[in-house]
Amino acid sequence: MARPSLLLLTAGVTGLAVVANAATIATGQQDTGQTRLGNAITQDMSDRDVAAARRKRGLDLREQAAKAASARLAADVEARRKQDEAQLQAGTAPGAGPSPADSQFDELARIYQAMKPKAAAMVFEQLDMEVQMKVAQRMRERSTAMIMAAMTPKGAAALSMAMARRNAAHPPAPAAIRPQPGQAMGPAATARR
Repeated sequence: MARPSLLLLTAGVTGLAVVANAATIATGQQDTGQTRLGNAITQDMSDRDVAAARRKRGLDLREQAAKAASARLAADVEARRKQDEAQLQAGTAPGAGPSPADSQFDELARIYQAMKPKAAAMVFEQLDMEVQMKVAQRMRERSTAMIMAAMTPKGAAALSMAMARRNAAHPPAPAAIRPQPGQAMGPAATARR
């Protein structure tokens, strides 16, 4: 009897394996167990999908914020345009508001209010009297009082006198002092206001 050659046997086994594999695929009984490499690839793809979804959500939020900011800017521009038109009709110059000098005094007032009274008083006394008055008028009364209490008596008295002269030179408008119903308008009533 003739012995089959090794090549013939290998071809036969390969053919049987192909037929068995085709039969398994056709019947849907494919091995569902995955290897470690397959699990790692699946996990990596899942992580990438989650990261992509997170980036998409972040981009969506940025887009919404940009649209909202754009809408606010457009509304602000429209409001300023209307305000300028109203000022032109009223005969005032558009954009007339607080002068840069006034805003500087407002900023100084905020700075001195934030400082400790003793430290503020030391610096405050070195300022020109006009600057002291303008800054003190823009500060809260309590902050001004605490700073003046920490000043030297001479400096506090000078500031008090300058503020009193300024207030005497610019009395309040008559409409601001109105007697309450049933009250007499005398010096005592005015002093209480």
